[in-house]
Amino acid sequence: MSALAESLGPYVEFARVGFVNILAFRLRYFTGIITYFLNVTVYYFIWTAVYRSGNSIAGYDLAQMITYVSVGWIIRSFYWNTIDQEMAYEVIEGKISMDLIKPVSIEWMWIFRAMGESAFRLGLLTLPTALVVAFVFPVQAPASLVNFAIFLAAVLGSFFLMGAINFMIGTCAIPLKSILALIRAKYWLVEMLSGLLIPMAFFPERAQKVLAWLPFEHIANTPLQIYLGKLAGAQALRMLGIQWFWVVALLWAAQLWWNRSLRNITIHGG
Repeated sequence: MSALAESLGPYVEFARVGFVNILAFRLRYFTGIITYFLNVTVYYFIWTAVYRSGNSIAGYDLAQMITYVSVGWIIRSFYWNTIDQEMAYEVIEGKISMDLIKPVSIEWMWIFRAMGESAFRLGLLTLPTALVVAFVFPVQAPASLVNFAIFLAAVLGSFFLMGAINFMIGTCAIPLKSILALIRAKYWLVEMLSGLLIPMAFFPERAQKVLAWLPFEHIANTPLQIYLGKLAGAQALRMLGIQWFWVVALLWAAQLWWNRSLRNITIHGG
């Protein structure tokens, strides 16, 4: 037990550093509450216009869609991170060399830093945003307590999925040097294919079958369907299992990509 605590010690410190570093930018999170609220507001009026006829669309009625959008942006404020941008900066500045001499896993170092940031986001961004959005808009409660518990596990999985994807994108800064365009492409790809902007049920059937083989829909669509009760019981647990399979697979792939990229790394500095 002491050996485990000793091995985890440095990573807990990385999480603490990630938490403390964000304190310098806490004003950004107060403005973030307004930003997320405005996002929900825009989609509220869009979907209200779409559902003017009062009919259900793709299995969603207006109340469910408003809840989907609201909860979707609330959980995004928690699972989103900027590992790729920070890694790109460190590669460009040569600061990545200081990470390489540390006797720790670079991948888990970055993920634990993101954990500290997400812990800060949870208290100063996610929860306040949830309170404001729930006060203004008619957000439905979870389908059941069991669904809510599975939903929370799925949101945690969303964090690790984003962490693994961003770490792989950040690693691309080693061979490519500048990855600004790649980061922008990833941003819109994840926003669209995760189901945050529009539920996967709205996609053409053929597209749904193809996208079901990719991990993106498990970032937002899967947790939100569980929250609404569209996935329940064994089906919800099955999708949770698939999500965490992708978590393990992408974390493993990210480590392989990092190890391969290190073969060609060149660091200049004095």
